[in-house]
Amino acid sequence: MGDGDRIEKDSLGEVHVPAAALWGAQTERARQNFDLGRLALPPALIRALALVKWAAATANGELGELAPELAQAIAGAALEVAAGLHADQFPVGVLQTGSGTSSNMNANEVIARLASMRIGGTVHPNDHVNRCQSSNDVIPTAIHIAAAGELRDSLLPALEALATAIGARIPEIGQQLKTGRTHLMDALPLTLGQELGAWRSQVDDAALRITAVLPRLHRLALGATAVGTGINAHPQFAARAIALLAGRMRLPFVAAPDRFAALAAQDTAVELSGQLRGAAVALLKIANDLRWMNSGPLAGLAEITLPALQPGSSIMPGKVNPVIPEAVAMAAVRVIGNDAVVGIAGASGNFQLNVMLPLIAHAVLESIDLLAGAARALADRAIAGFTVNADRLAATLAHNPMLLTALAPEIGYDRVARIARRVQSEGRPVLEIAIEETDLPRDRLEQLLDPGTLAMGGTAGPTDGH
Repeated sequence: MGDGDRIEKDSLGEVHVPAAALWGAQTERARQNFDLGRLALPPALIRALALVKWAAATANGELGELAPELAQAIAGAALEVAAGLHADQFPVGVLQTGSGTSSNMNANEVIARLASMRIGGTVHPNDHVNRCQSSNDVIPTAIHIAAAGELRDSLLPALEALATAIGARIPEIGQQLKTGRTHLMDALPLTLGQELGAWRSQVDDAALRITAVLPRLHRLALGATAVGTGINAHPQFAARAIALLAGRMRLPFVAAPDRFAALAAQDTAVELSGQLRGAAVALLKIANDLRWMNSGPLAGLAEITLPALQPGSSIMPGKVNPVIPEAVAMAAVRVIGNDAVVGIAGASGNFQLNVMLPLIAHAVLESIDLLAGAARALADRAIAGFTVNADRLAATLAHNPMLLTALAPEIGYDRVARIARRVQSEGRPVLEIAIEETDLPRDRLEQLLDPGTLAMGGTAGPTDGH
């Protein structure tokens, strides 16, 4: 035993614990056992765990399961942890026992020690802090609470801000015509308003899909205890504790309708992760569009210029790169990878319990955090500040042979194809060659080949993509 240690005991015997640590024997065993990488539990999960302990202590005090002084001490200590005051007291990482028992006991031990100091007596981590609970229902509950809170407070507002930022550019630049592209090849014209409107719809739809998961995410496993039967929990414990959580977080939490399913499976986390992947795909598409449109400035598309945020090269002076879309793309790829993790982990339940709960928590909460940051970065540091290179757009549009598509009903597909080849080979404006190759009057050709008319599908209409 070192000078800086103290002895703690659990059901397996004595354990040396750092003297200054708030945790106890079971946390210390886990700290020594699980030296697998450096993945730390998300702070949102620790906060959610602490809120569960607060609600449990408060409910147990109201139900007579704990003496009032004891319940108040535990609840107060739990709120300290929820506020992040003891973040350094949670040393157990993600790769631990699959039920998350080590982290549940970490919370129990830290809160018990803090509560003991409050009352000047002994508070037991299992008998008191963990009363009416099991790791098997606490951790799934904490996953749902943490995810629901982060969606409401971070990701959904970030997606809304991104959609708003995109929409705010449409009145300013929405009428600008440009060459459309399919297969990365020149296609019919459209407006920037139509292009940005499509991005905005993607972001709006991603948020709607995530929101659709919330009714199931608000269902909590608390009260199921070990296998779903609720053994050792007061009959009114779950309802009261969940009502307390709902009131404190201002979220409509309810008891899971099937507590056995709430422990045996993590299907809601899998569903949420899938919708997060969908949002990542949308942001990746937008980020890549921005990168292509910004490419150049000489040898690329050069349709827009993104804000110059930092020097782009350690060797090439003057180079500026699209750093925000690149970072967003990497975040999106990470989220897509996390979804694969959650899918496999979600399938790793055996009988009455999923045994990859900490990994699911980490992947889902990291994805929420990454997407929120990516959406904010796109909105504030890319969408809001890019400029449109109107001369470049007009020059490429005037020489775009795909404008000739409008002549097909008049002179036939084959003649149009022949004219298009001549436009491509000679590099002259489309209208000039169309005048030489057809008998149509100039004013009729100008009408048919007008990019603005083509962008509206041949008729007048809105240009904002909606």
